[in-house]
Amino acid sequence: MPQDTIKSQTFLPQHAFVVQLHADTQVETGQIRGRVEHVVSRQATTFESLEALLAFMARVLREVQETSTGLEGL
Repeated sequence: MPQDTIKSQTFLPQHAFVVQLHADTQVETGQIRGRVEHVVSRQATTFESLEALLAFMARVLREVQETSTGLEGL
């Protein structure tokens, strides 16, 4: 299988997010806040910590997985 095909299957659009960091973010010290948007569903939220950012991403990815496997509403 060509390398480009492997990469395109690995990076699915359903797993794409845009993260915008606030001007006062200091990643090196763990001070992080901003806005995140799921590209496909356009769900978005603001966050004040890495934990909140990751929680949003995990929730959206779980919803994507449930929808793609037909588990929605169970």
